[in-house]
Amino acid sequence: MRNYVLTLITAGVLALAPSLAGPARADQCAEEVPLPHQQWSFEGPLGTYDETALQHGFQVYKEVCSACHALKHLAYRDLTEIGYTDDQVKGFAAQFQVTDGPNDQGQMFQRPARPSDAFVPPFPNDQAARVANNGALPPDMSLLVKAREGGPDYVYGIVTGFKDAPANCKLGANMYWNEHFPGHQIAMPPPLTTDGQVTYADGTKPTIQKMAADVTTFLAWASEPNLNERHRMGVKVILFLLVAAGLFYAAKRRIWAKIH
Repeated sequence: MRNYVLTLITAGVLALAPSLAGPARADQCAEEVPLPHQQWSFEGPLGTYDETALQHGFQVYKEVCSACHALKHLAYRDLTEIGYTDDQVKGFAAQFQVTDGPNDQGQMFQRPARPSDAFVPPFPNDQAARVANNGALPPDMSLLVKAREGGPDYVYGIVTGFKDAPANCKLGANMYWNEHFPGHQIAMPPPLTTDGQVTYADGTKPTIQKMAADVTTFLAWASEPNLNERHRMGVKVILFLLVAAGLFYAAKRRIWAKIH
């Protein structure tokens, strides 16, 4: 009788095992991984953008990200704000063609981009972008840092978060595993795959982490290009208020001293 009871218990446990293991596997495949927090130079009320990081980040965007992602809210002339000369900006812009017109014959025509033109997108329209990316639409990066919860940490986490999928988690067709992307499955392939993928002119070693931090800094600037000026103005206002408060306090003591 005892052996019979043990047999029934064992059979019940084995029958329940798949249902008990299933949620654990599902939880592992959907488990959220906290974003890695980085120390950004532009954080805080006195934060400023690092010009070298901005130029490095623009280079990473230009050589890697711009193949799929647009920056439609920036014009080429805006690059003068991160240390590029007018001639350098003209050179960047002239690498692209834009549609202009109509001309005297009423026809639209192609011409080299000018500094006043917005960044030329990699695809002529959203449908073309989807066709080239297995149905996924690469987001515009102009406001990406501002638009995503986590801001720069989110962008850095996505760029550096590509891993091999856990053995018990099945990837969809044309999907990649990213530990920081919601749901972990992302249509974008890893953009940075090896150290030295770009070459910095100043000799800085371009590790994956360094390139990811630099392009994140550049995209943070793209989302809020007036941050440096806004912080400088804030410091001036605070200093003015401190001086004014001191003068008002001194005047108050002088006036009330006569009354008493």
